[in-house]
Amino acid sequence: MKDVSRREFLLASAMGVASSALPSIATSAEKAPMYGLIGKIDVVPGQRPAVVAALLEGVNGMPGCLSYVVAEDPADANAIWVTEVWDSKEHHANSLTLPAVQDAIKRARPYITGFSEHVETNPVGGRGLVAAR
Repeated sequence: MKDVSRREFLLASAMGVASSALPSIATSAEKAPMYGLIGKIDVVPGQRPAVVAALLEGVNGMPGCLSYVVAEDPADANAIWVTEVWDSKEHHANSLTLPAVQDAIKRARPYITGFSEHVETNPVGGRGLVAAR
């Protein structure tokens, strides 16, 4: 029996996983794309906990929201990253009119100094992310 190197084993495993995923990839291409946002929020020094709390309290009950992650930037004590995945761009837009979201924005706004980075994405899947379609 031939000894298989670690590299050969990993390559063969990756090819097997990729080939088994092909039918689901083809199926997901037929679905409407998910909508994603990744943004960096700059805050007043010392106020990051208040903004994080406001953002996290406003996330429940948002129709179409598949993932909403608030993260502190370890390299910048005055920065927060928010990563969102929605089943559609329309659901994201509609979420901004929800009372809980409006309240979160109202409470966080005085401590936000800007949005230094903002990227729109078309998520295709990932661990913990299940498309609603």
